[in-house]
Amino acid sequence: MTDPHHNMPVADAEVRARALREALEDKGLISAEFIEKWKDTFDGWVPENGAKIVAKAWTDPDYKERLLNDAASAAGELGFGGVEGGFITALENTKDLQNVIVCSLCSCTAWPILGLPPEWYKSFEYRSRIVREPRQVLSELGFDVPQEIKIRVWDTTAETRYMVLPLRPEGTEDWTAERLERIVTKETLIGTANPDPNSAIVS
Repeated sequence: MTDPHHNMPVADAEVRARALREALEDKGLISAEFIEKWKDTFDGWVPENGAKIVAKAWTDPDYKERLLNDAASAAGELGFGGVEGGFITALENTKDLQNVIVCSLCSCTAWPILGLPPEWYKSFEYRSRIVREPRQVLSELGFDVPQEIKIRVWDTTAETRYMVLPLRPEGTEDWTAERLERIVTKETLIGTANPDPNSAIVS
């Protein structure tokens, strides 16, 4: 990889991260314990957490109401929160509305329940275009939203981290929460896809 401004080779991100860690440790600015703590935190930030929240909301009307009123507290009921978990807001999709989230400045999401963002979410192209031409961008991502459905884009900030509560697919009324969890993905929590009942393979 080459820096286009200086025509100099640039090390891979993993190599640079390791070098930075070693430099900080050598100067006594961070400890190995500090790094391991954050690694454990990152390992716990997975979209399966969000899937459990969505499945619970789909099957428990009272929980759904609490989620829409105070998503951070509702997530906490299921044990999800902590660092970066205090500013979560849930956006409900309907038959007439598709919510989509973005962080136009960087790549923030509701990390404790969505996990770390995918590469395309962090890209400048997605961050700049989704707010201007959401229908086109979603189509390019393989998600064609019918014209009669309104698309609303929400820009994440330091004070507000969004999650999308997808519309429950028809025909899943008798499904268990565990089976429903299988069709909730990181993309559905961001709003760039809808749950696909066919993806829930029953063994």
